[in-house]
Amino acid sequence: MELLLFILTLTTVPSLSVAIHNSTTGGCAIIRPPRDGGIRYRGLTQEQIRSVQILPVDYEIEYICRGNRVIVGPKVRKCLPNGTWTDIALHSKCLLLCPRVWTSLENGQVAAWPPGPSVEGTVLHYSCLTGFILLGRNATLCTKLGKWDSPKPVCHYDRHYSGKKKLYIGALFPMSGGWPGGQACLPSAQMALDLVNKRTDILPDYELELIYYDSMCDPGEATKLLYDLLYTEPIKIVLMPGCSSVSTLVAEAARMWNLIVLSYGSSSPALSNRQRFPTFFRTHPSATLHNPTRVQLFQKWKWTKIATIQQTTEVFTSTLDDLEQRVKEAGIEISVRQSFLTDPAVAVKNLKRQDARIIVGLFYETEARKVFCEVFKEKLYGKKHVWFLIGWYADNWFKIKDPAINCTVENMTEAVEGHVTTEIVMLNPETVRGASNLTSQEFLAQLMSRLGGKNPEETGGFQEAPLAYDAVWALALALNKTVGPLKAKGRRLEDFNYNNRDITAEIYRALNTSSFEGVSGHVVFDAQGSRMAWTLIEQLQGGSYKKIGYYDSSKGNLSWYGNDKWIGSGPPADQTVVIEEFRFLSQKLFISVSVFAGLGILLGIVCLTFNIYNSNVRYIQNSQPYLNNMTAVGCMMALAAVFPLGIDGHHVHRAQFPVVCQFRLWLLGLGFSLAYGSMFTKIWWVHTVFTKKDEKKEKRKQHLEPWKLYATVGVLLAIDILSLMIWQIVDPLHITVEKFTREAPKGDLDVLIQPLLEHCSSEKMNTWLGVVYGYKGLLLLLGIFLAYETKSVSTEKINDHRAVGMAIYNVAVLCMITAPVTMILSSQQDASFAFASLAIVFSVYITLVVLFIPKMRRLITRGEWQSEQQDTMKTGSSTNNNDEEKSRQLERENRELQKIIQEKEERVSELRSQLAERQALRSRRRPSTQNQNHSTPPPPPSQNDPKSLLPPPGYPVPSSENHSLPPSFSNSSNLYQPDSKIGRNHCHTSRLQLLYK
Repeated sequence: MELLLFILTLTTVPSLSVAIHNSTTGGCAIIRPPRDGGIRYRGLTQEQIRSVQILPVDYEIEYICRGNRVIVGPKVRKCLPNGTWTDIALHSKCLLLCPRVWTSLENGQVAAWPPGPSVEGTVLHYSCLTGFILLGRNATLCTKLGKWDSPKPVCHYDRHYSGKKKLYIGALFPMSGGWPGGQACLPSAQMALDLVNKRTDILPDYELELIYYDSMCDPGEATKLLYDLLYTEPIKIVLMPGCSSVSTLVAEAARMWNLIVLSYGSSSPALSNRQRFPTFFRTHPSATLHNPTRVQLFQKWKWTKIATIQQTTEVFTSTLDDLEQRVKEAGIEISVRQSFLTDPAVAVKNLKRQDARIIVGLFYETEARKVFCEVFKEKLYGKKHVWFLIGWYADNWFKIKDPAINCTVENMTEAVEGHVTTEIVMLNPETVRGASNLTSQEFLAQLMSRLGGKNPEETGGFQEAPLAYDAVWALALALNKTVGPLKAKGRRLEDFNYNNRDITAEIYRALNTSSFEGVSGHVVFDAQGSRMAWTLIEQLQGGSYKKIGYYDSSKGNLSWYGNDKWIGSGPPADQTVVIEEFRFLSQKLFISVSVFAGLGILLGIVCLTFNIYNSNVRYIQNSQPYLNNMTAVGCMMALAAVFPLGIDGHHVHRAQFPVVCQFRLWLLGLGFSLAYGSMFTKIWWVHTVFTKKDEKKEKRKQHLEPWKLYATVGVLLAIDILSLMIWQIVDPLHITVEKFTREAPKGDLDVLIQPLLEHCSSEKMNTWLGVVYGYKGLLLLLGIFLAYETKSVSTEKINDHRAVGMAIYNVAVLCMITAPVTMILSSQQDASFAFASLAIVFSVYITLVVLFIPKMRRLITRGEWQSEQQDTMKTGSSTNNNDEEKSRQLERENRELQKIIQEKEERVSELRSQLAERQALRSRRRPSTQNQNHSTPPPPPSQNDPKSLLPPPGYPVPSSENHSLPPSFSNSSNLYQPDSKIGRNHCHTSRLQLLYK
């Protein structure tokens, strides 16, 4: 029974079905499918297929088979305008396939008839290679059951064969496609094979034969061809692909068949990976071979800083990664790394912004024109810059008009002048006969003869032809080297198969140690299987390339011609020469401020001398002279700190600068503590003693002792010393250098000035300054508050506290302004020094003038120069001092009497109230007595009655004698008159004296 298979597409075509139903003329009648097969009708449903009889013109049908059967004959038919189907005379059949394993024969060949798939009726004819004997039938037939009618034969080695045995090389030559390198590389490889097979000293018992296909430099096509090479006889002992993309595919797959891969035309750096491509070798050097040459040139011209710009492709990225590793090992820095996809404008601008001088460019020729057009616009060329490019561009690449750029040929010629190129040497420049007994020039002559006079520039792969030639020779020499070791192991090269790892290992070792002279130069492979070759170094001079040297990477030998030319006097610097210049303090400013500071120190000495000399004068004694001495010493220390503040690298060596930093810190810190601390102590004790409640004044005045004042200053000084010691032990001051924006000097000099400024600093400078400024700031604020609170206090114990308060105001204001401003101006040495030093000078001058000048003036104007002892010795009396003592004693007695008077007044008021109560009581009792006794009321007591003035119980009774009281109290009526109240300020002097007695 026939089976009709209908396979529908995803969507139906309504217009087609309408055309089918409405067609009465034209079209083709439906035909029947082959036996065991069906027809695929495109665009029709199963119901439409059952009802249709005629299919339209140009309609296509496709035969399909059931199971493991395949179509033999036309698979697709098309309806023609004449109403017939294409190839209608050829029958299509669905036939069974026989096993494919019979179609290959190890060490033999298989021919199929008819050609095509091995289906029913196919006959295979077997034959063995030279040196092998066929065991079994030489032909077999595929039956209708899908089986061969005889077992597969075997080719056995003929031990009695004395001729040459063939070894086969499977090769992929790109005769077309992106890189048609096979056009010249294939004839070159065939030349090498002919010479090798003629040699009696190389593989005398073997003959090499090349089996090749056109890969078109396409990995997809190469996959199919690789399959054919591996699964068709004979066995290939080595694979030889070309083109990097194809070689990557073949090298990655070859290890599964234990095959060595030897490429003649692959430069991708990715192939230098032994983990991924363990059996890969190549006579074409890797693109990274340019890098050792570049590093050698960098070192020759003493460049340690380079920049790179690359097109974003795999080959350039890999090359640049390798270059980065090599320059790092050589101690060279890649300071700038830029990349672009199609437009290099931004990348070139970044190179200029970062001052790139030595630039390595990795890009194709078309992008090179875009890059150098931008280079011209940005002026990134000339005597300050050197470009390194790839050497395989056309010699006139920069003169080719390109619509993608808007630069003229003159612009491009100017921009590219002087650049250096590196190019792999693919033809030995020396006249040396190598392993093939040909010089490079003789090789070129024979190759041109084989090419039949074709133009080399129009022949793909002509430049790489010497590499293909040497690849065959490298393989032949390696195979020849393995014959002996294999024979010792009882093996032969002809025993190789895809499962034999021992023979593959021997070939690998032989290739890895290859070293011979070829027409492309010295042939040797590195650890990654890449060719180590010479590199040609050229420079564009006057619009044309000139050879300036060669570099042999295998020996590290640089052959230099010495004809390199530069726009300037020599190779440019790899970066702008930076001259470091320290910024020093203006000497005029330093000298001027130092003069003021010196005069201030002299003033301090005068004030200190004055205070010490007149320390016994009572007016000076009442100003606490020892504290004033501390203030003068502290002021002089602060002024002395001005000198180290102005000392920098202009005066002392850098190693001595930390000592200057210590002097600055300690002089200024201790000077402030002494000067301000002594003033703060005065104002503190004035506030503590003389602003309390009245009832505690006298008691606290008696406790104002000098040692307390000195102890307070000592505490403040100890806190400063302790904090400074901790600072210098934990985080000592050291010299730091601040860098500023580089400045360009006048003139066309390729240098920049790097301004530097020395600072005294520590690791946690801000923290320490915060602690010190915070502590000092609190003292300053507290001093201002205390000075304000005590401005109206008058005391002889510290008679200059108002002057101290005024000095504190000035010092606090100047310090609070100077500290933040100097931190802001720290990068401006002149402004910072002027502000800080003048603030110190003014503070000290104000303090000394306010504290000491009034004392000098008073002693001069009043003549109070002598002390108490001196005055006694000169006059023989102490009248003035006695008067002062009596005056103080009278004042003290006056205060005591004022207290007594106040107490008496309170007592009088109390007695009056008692008297008034008694009088009121008597007045209430008087009416009742008159009613009872009818007598006249007694007269009121006399005002002078002594009984009425008797004190209440508990008080002593006063004497009745008048002379026992002082005169001021003899008349009691005067003392107790209500309207004659005695005030504090109405005590007569004589009365005070009598009371005192």
